[in-house]
Amino acid sequence: MMSRLVLLSTLLLASPALAQSAPPKKTVLTTFTILADMARSVAGDRLNVVSLTRPGAEIHGYQFTPSDIVRAQKADLILNNGLNLELWFARFTRQLRGVPTVTLTEGIKPISIAADAYRGKPNPHAWMSPKNALIYVENIRRAFVKLDPAGAAIFNRNATRYSAEIRQVDAMLARQLATVPQNQRALVTCEGAFSYLARDYGLREFYLWPVNAEEGQGTPRQVRSVIDAVRKNRVPAVFCESTVPLSGMQQVARETGARFGGVLYVDSLTDARGPVPTYLDLLRKDAATIVKGLTGK
Repeated sequence: MMSRLVLLSTLLLASPALAQSAPPKKTVLTTFTILADMARSVAGDRLNVVSLTRPGAEIHGYQFTPSDIVRAQKADLILNNGLNLELWFARFTRQLRGVPTVTLTEGIKPISIAADAYRGKPNPHAWMSPKNALIYVENIRRAFVKLDPAGAAIFNRNATRYSAEIRQVDAMLARQLATVPQNQRALVTCEGAFSYLARDYGLREFYLWPVNAEEGQGTPRQVRSVIDAVRKNRVPAVFCESTVPLSGMQQVARETGARFGGVLYVDSLTDARGPVPTYLDLLRKDAATIVKGLTGK
């Protein structure tokens, strides 16, 4: 027994790493699942990244809870989207002390909303452009290097790899959406969440409401306006997002004879068993749904 104790003591003295446990990982809290996936792609195993909202949750009008405040107070960094996506974020952070925040749309030129009460305000769904996503990644990388300088090499390497993957998906989306005939290149959705994607890939955009809100979604006037646009432009298919009711757009489809092309994902990922567990899966799935809906192939 004595010889074993002497051997163990010798090993601990020779290897300080064995004598003390590794320091705990720092925790990064993001406001919703898409930012969490981006952040994990940059962090790797170096940081603990968690999302405030769960898969499938609506982010715009999220009602945070006392337990959310407790979670956030324990975080070392909070990442938010900005551009008025999380209208509750200022109230949320006022209840925290000493937790730094970083807005990931810093440096992105927003598209202005052109309708209703949100006219002139920035469209917050900037991540729907892969080109904008590269700016998100760079903002994440810089934030992580500042948070954990010792992990800079890991963050830099992961950000470079992830940015290359985003560029590949961007090129793939451009090829896929280019197959839609010019006279069918109209994207009709419930929320006006696809302005950046429509801009990038040459699609006209129509929608029922500009931003998800508790009031003013799917009003008779909005539904009638989209019905008229679908008829006038002979749009072959219409779509709606996964986090909102489908009824308004299903009415548009019934009254115009357009196909209901399927569900698109924008404000939230699914869990690992769903069709879009990652941000890049979301882009691929949406592009495939749009192409199939508009072309019927």
